[in-house]
Amino acid sequence: MTTRAPEITYDAVVLAGGRAARLDGTSKAGLVVGGARLLDRALTASTRARRAVVVGPPELAGALPDPTPGHTGPAPGLTREDPPFGGPVAGLAAGLRALPDPSAPWVLLLAVDVPRAAGAVALLERAALERAAAREPVDGAYLVRDGRAQWLVGLYRRAALDAALDGIETDGAPMKRLVGALRCIEVPDPAGWSDDIDTPADATRLGARIPGRSR
Repeated sequence: MTTRAPEITYDAVVLAGGRAARLDGTSKAGLVVGGARLLDRALTASTRARRAVVVGPPELAGALPDPTPGHTGPAPGLTREDPPFGGPVAGLAAGLRALPDPSAPWVLLLAVDVPRAAGAVALLERAALERAAAREPVDGAYLVRDGRAQWLVGLYRRAALDAALDGIETDGAPMKRLVGALRCIEVPDPAGWSDDIDTPADATRLGARIPGRSR
């Protein structure tokens, strides 16, 4: 008899609604790394999620795969933070509203600009499983890269997020304020799975290109 490996049950929220000001407004979701768009890479990293929702502009609707390759649940949905460009806390709140059934105890939060998200998710799942096995009461886990907290690469308890968001004015709220209300563990990321693309230098370093444009 084969023993089934333990799993963390979660939904996923992919944040893709930023202005990308330091990339001259280029859509991060459409950047290509290793032949795949960042949006596709984020959704592929989320294939173990029960459901996934992308928070971003309406024009992303035509870019959503149907269904996500390897994902056994429904195709990812699309929603928008209110107001648009309201920041990551507003985006997370919108994503949770689009996932009204809170029966998945965890929520994977991913920024779309993390090309190596699959490795990041595996690291988060392992950390959450270890704490669960040790019966440690935690509300979430996020990666830390070179001393920098990557709150947008995290796995959080749905109930804890709902409680922390209650009463917060989400428009422009700092993610640090939200996470500061939670009991979270910091997961070291020496391999750089959570490295993100904020600037042209980041794009060059991580091998990103704009579709249709030569290097």
